[in-house]
Amino acid sequence: MDHLHHKRIQIVRRRLEEFDADGFLSTHPANVYYLCGFTGSSAALLVERGPARLFTDGRYLIQSRQEVKKGCVQIVSGSLLAGVGLYLRRSRVRRLAYEPALLTMAQFGELRKFTGSRIRFTRVFGLVEELRQVKSIEEITRMRKAAQLALAALEEVLPLVQPGQREFELVAEIEYRMRRKGASGPAFDTIVASGRRSALPHARPSAKVLRKNELVVLDLGAILDHYCSDLTRTVFLGRAPARVRRWYRSVWEAQQAAKRALLPGAAEGEVDATARRVLEQAGLARWFVHGTGHGLGLEVHEDPRLARGQKKTLQAGNVVTIEPGIYLEAVGGIRIEDDFVVSQNGAIALTKSPAELLEL
Repeated sequence: MDHLHHKRIQIVRRRLEEFDADGFLSTHPANVYYLCGFTGSSAALLVERGPARLFTDGRYLIQSRQEVKKGCVQIVSGSLLAGVGLYLRRSRVRRLAYEPALLTMAQFGELRKFTGSRIRFTRVFGLVEELRQVKSIEEITRMRKAAQLALAALEEVLPLVQPGQREFELVAEIEYRMRRKGASGPAFDTIVASGRRSALPHARPSAKVLRKNELVVLDLGAILDHYCSDLTRTVFLGRAPARVRRWYRSVWEAQQAAKRALLPGAAEGEVDATARRVLEQAGLARWFVHGTGHGLGLEVHEDPRLARGQKKTLQAGNVVTIEPGIYLEAVGGIRIEDDFVVSQNGAIALTKSPAELLEL
């Protein structure tokens, strides 16, 4: 556990006063990593008055002691939450803050069973996630590299996006190239959707063969050094009709308008509204069926949310996607997505999409 993790834990410890709690428990892998640097898949981190304590099992004996300060790791045999509960029963913690959105009812029931009646529980929402929203320079550097890696992999695959290829074959090519370039894996299930299937915003790749005169949507992201990227490109196989080129340009203009609205203090919902106004003027807004973007970081979907009705304001250091799209069942879909950093001087692009539709 280095100085950065110690600083983050100190912030959490101070925040506990707001909840009249003297302990905080997190079992969410992204939050555990953010606070102490542990990368295993099974762990619970307890923040109390003394040193933070990581609970994990014997599979991670060596790894936990390499990644977390010696003496702050407790290896549990059997149920992880039972081990945490038994420790809490003997500790000085009297009121424990926990993350109800990230703990199942069964897990919470097990924890209460082993803590006994002496511990009182306080629900907290987004305590660590709020900290994660504002990225440090180091985090932004990692995310820039993750974004450029994904973009480079896509550029290698574009020559293969041709009639006769199957969607899932292109997915395999994209993910293979991302790993070859150093990614630990895709940030989410890669999407390649062609023809009418491209009108499905979250289409699962299928055995469908790409055909001439079709739209193809490619949505991909890489995990590099624990941080995610997320980008989408839309291409046309052949010479696109004028209306399709016009639609693509409108979607791109909506993205650029939203990008200009990315400023500290701007309401999340207003960024979304800015993109929608452009598509409304083009007569396309009714086919824009999802939010304009989302936060990005240790997870591919984080706060802030650039969507209708969101009233929270952006902060310098937020990293978000901007991904307007339109989806017409009889024709297909067009989505353009890039990653941006919110800064005092305006949005900083980690990726940049072409202004004109790419015709292959």
